[in-house]
Amino acid sequence: MQRREGSPVSTAGNGARYTIGIDLGTTHCALSFVDVGASDGEKAVQQVLPIPQLTAPGAVEALSLLPSFLYLPHTDELAEGDLHLPWTASQDYAVGEFARARGAATPIRLVASAKSWLCHPGVDRRAAILPAEAPAEVARISPLDASILYLSHLRDAWNAAHPDAPFDGQDVTVTIPASFDPAARELTAEAARAAGYPPTTLLEEPQAALYSWIQRSGSDWRKEVKPGDLILVVDIGGGTTDLSLIAVLERDGNLELHRVAVGDHILLGGDNMDLALAYGVTRKLAAQGTRLDPWQTRALAHACRGAKEALLGDADIGSVPVVVPSRGSKLIGGSIRTEVTREELTASLLDGFFPQVAVGDPPISRARGALTQLGLPYAQDAAITRHLAAFLTRQLGATAELEGFAGRSGEGGFLHPTAVLLNGGVLKSGLIADRVLDVLNGWLAADGAAPARLLGGADLDLAVARGAAYYGYVRRGRGVRIRGGTARAYYVEVESSMPAIPGMEPPLEALCLAPFGMEEGTEAALSEREFGLVVGEPVRFRFFGSSVRRQDQVGALLDFWTPDELQELEEIELTLPAEGRTPGDIVRVRLHARVTETGTLELEALPPDGGERWKVQFDVRGDAGERG
Repeated sequence: MQRREGSPVSTAGNGARYTIGIDLGTTHCALSFVDVGASDGEKAVQQVLPIPQLTAPGAVEALSLLPSFLYLPHTDELAEGDLHLPWTASQDYAVGEFARARGAATPIRLVASAKSWLCHPGVDRRAAILPAEAPAEVARISPLDASILYLSHLRDAWNAAHPDAPFDGQDVTVTIPASFDPAARELTAEAARAAGYPPTTLLEEPQAALYSWIQRSGSDWRKEVKPGDLILVVDIGGGTTDLSLIAVLERDGNLELHRVAVGDHILLGGDNMDLALAYGVTRKLAAQGTRLDPWQTRALAHACRGAKEALLGDADIGSVPVVVPSRGSKLIGGSIRTEVTREELTASLLDGFFPQVAVGDPPISRARGALTQLGLPYAQDAAITRHLAAFLTRQLGATAELEGFAGRSGEGGFLHPTAVLLNGGVLKSGLIADRVLDVLNGWLAADGAAPARLLGGADLDLAVARGAAYYGYVRRGRGVRIRGGTARAYYVEVESSMPAIPGMEPPLEALCLAPFGMEEGTEAALSEREFGLVVGEPVRFRFFGSSVRRQDQVGALLDFWTPDELQELEEIELTLPAEGRTPGDIVRVRLHARVTETGTLELEALPPDGGERWKVQFDVRGDAGERG
């Protein structure tokens, strides 16, 4: 498969005419922009870019959303010119609406959920592994390259519409889930660079949704929230469920917004719901004497995605027909036709994914088989309401040190939000949105607290892109900024020095490199304490993260923690250059940590006498270690 390289990268400074926001979503991408010169203060002049894309062979339409699907056709499948776009006649793949529609009938050639694969630490995200279940004769592509193609399509669409304002000269922000770890953040930034983007800022999707709500509310947002409010952002997209808490404070007579907590990376969203609908239809067909094979079940899941979106998007529709392609006479001659009804949708989604549960009900885990296929690490429990309960319970102390937030929890042992902002296509359904609020307010009522109010007016499909564009405008000193910094505290393993004891590994300690809330683009020296750095032979760096340890400062060394406090992230194996030393030598060093603008964690080791330095960047590249 051919992939065109991005245009040369140039630095887009504050002189850019537009701030561009890009939602690189699991199921849809979108691009919004603010005309800086035409905007004034909090009144941003903002638009959404219609994105030209194939909707049928040889047919191009401009739509507000670009479905995040990539179709890899057989060389003889389409005619000359069927894949042409206004800016190219050379590509041999399809991105967008046509890719999604064509792939529903031929799922073995469809790349979907590339964003979920991009943050999956259990696979090589630069390897050609997608479509995951394609046979050997089908061409494959890496999650990273699929992301590059989506981003490149958006860049080309912009340049076609704005030849007088080239994309690489604008101020660009790309959104990511709040729960992305530094490695997934770095991969997203790398995809943007490879797609010819200028230096790009990454913004968490829940924050982008709140920025969009602020922009759409104008100055009235200050009338809807007050000091002491705690806003729960529930973002349920195609592949993930993201949970964030943002506190409203008053400083010097002005309202300020502070992000105080984010949830774990929950691989649970619209994709799971498509599969649930597909299995429900499969059982219905089986009861009618029609059996589907695994290939047809995968095709049915894509068809159910369209049915779900149609039913959620229009309350007047009672059912949506779905067609499953036949595999020949051994099953059924001709396509299989059935339908997804609103009753089936409601039962599957409400009862399966949003059940009425108690706030003390933790997510259910089951005993797993010893062998499993290498797929996405989906959440074991499909009940999003149980994950929400666990998040609010886990973050009980998130506001303990904030002025005006005393007594934010009652006897129930969970944090009490006062307002809710919903985001993501799944929550376009009034039934689902009402269920989320009903469950949350049931917990609050049982704990003697006032119900949380809904912050309305959000555009659930375009809020993230719009908020990202507005954030670029805010970064120029205009509008309202949400304060936050890193969503977790980060640590690196330090091996203790001790005599060899048979059968016992040396005890481990965890050194705090970046405390919770450390601002991107800042750095910190880890005191005057010295450590030993092994050079010239293979070593490993183990990193940990914590969303609950808020008191640890840079340089804190932990010798004990519970499994709930620190979660191990990715491990980096490398050999640091010895440069004239004997392999295995231990060099005395002091440590220096930095959080880059993209949220990547960098760790530098410097000998006290200066001269040399070793740098370890927390990403997944093979050249993670280097000497400066």
